[in-house]
Amino acid sequence: MVTVNSTAGIAATDIDIAHSAADFKQLLLAEIAQAKSRIYISALYIQDDAAGREVLDALYNAKQQTPTLDICLFVDFHRAQRGLIGEKESGGNRDLYLALEQQHKVSINIYGVPVKRKELLGVLHLKGMVIDNVLLYTGASINDVYLQQTERYRLDRYYRLNSQALADNFCQYLQRYFIDSSLAPLLNQGELPDSKIVKRNILRLTRLLKLSKYSPFSADKNANNRADIQAAMFVGCGRRGNQLNRVIRDLVRSSRNTLVIFTPYFNLPKPLLRDLDAALKRGVKVTLIVGDKKANDFYNADEATFSTVEIVPYIYERLLATFLSRRQKYLDNGTLSLKLWQHDNNSFHLKGLVVDERYHLLTGSNLNPRAWALDLENGILLDDTKGQLIEKFNAEFQRITQHTKIVRKLTDIESVKSYPEKPRKLLKKLRMTQVDRLLKRFL
Repeated sequence: MVTVNSTAGIAATDIDIAHSAADFKQLLLAEIAQAKSRIYISALYIQDDAAGREVLDALYNAKQQTPTLDICLFVDFHRAQRGLIGEKESGGNRDLYLALEQQHKVSINIYGVPVKRKELLGVLHLKGMVIDNVLLYTGASINDVYLQQTERYRLDRYYRLNSQALADNFCQYLQRYFIDSSLAPLLNQGELPDSKIVKRNILRLTRLLKLSKYSPFSADKNANNRADIQAAMFVGCGRRGNQLNRVIRDLVRSSRNTLVIFTPYFNLPKPLLRDLDAALKRGVKVTLIVGDKKANDFYNADEATFSTVEIVPYIYERLLATFLSRRQKYLDNGTLSLKLWQHDNNSFHLKGLVVDERYHLLTGSNLNPRAWALDLENGILLDDTKGQLIEKFNAEFQRITQHTKIVRKLTDIESVKSYPEKPRKLLKKLRMTQVDRLLKRFL
């Protein structure tokens, strides 16, 4: 059994799941339009593209309609100041933030959170969007693909939790660690601190985040006991004392009948891999939903334009192949089920766990070494002892698995020999120099 120290009760009727990225975008815009008191959004980035500008315009409009509205956005400090890969001269999304702030008569706050000294060493991966007393939880950031601005989309999970207790706790964390600490500078108002101050503040914030936690819930215990579902919130940054990592391991180790794991990039940390093997040995029916390499946003089918960074999907596929080669007996006896997701040129980004149809972990964590050791991650655990979420989850599961294929043996996955020449040669070079071992820590 998974034990948690502090929970908040929430009715099953106050939990809804959007059907698609496009539906989530409309949900987000509708919630913003009717906001009365606060909007707090934490995402890796809000992109300078059509969807990003539409959301930001909606936020400014909401502020203009309700001047007392408290609007605070939190994005990764480093990611906000660089362009997309290949855009070396770009000032990044911050250029848009500054321009919009100058264009409007009202002001909103966009904070840049520097989790580590460099983006490679760790980013703000803490997810959540609070509008008044509603918490929208998704792993998605805000851009054209995540919000399906056109036909192309990046699939995620989209939960709407109507709970003042959860919303308050989420906002209190952002207020305490990013605003009150004065360690996350505003990106859309004036000049940034000089490099020496930024460096000093990053070191201070890194230390602070490694010890950070959500506050215990102070909700009435009797009200909690009457609620259909108990919700707990977790945050984690770094290897040691990471609450979220501990809960993930506890969930896998406590599984008795069924375990569903969603991850876009297959590179499980070794401790989690051991826990998964132990679950298989116990006879737990494990279902892995993983993105196919062609559903990775780095995948490039055109060998003529193939670049080094685009080796990433191939590395993930080889890690998955290695995993399967040692667990064929579980595929054969039905204990292990692997489903690979691919739908046209769309990409796959969803994460989370479901244990014994009771515990539902919503998280932005990719369940890989980077998430477990470098990035700032969070998650919400829903304990559904009465089975009130089964119908909603099954509908979500059906939508997700609609575009999956079942892998029954290693040969169902493309072999290295059949890869195009450039990725095949690069994989060989990485193995020879043992650089692939280092890359796995950052993937």
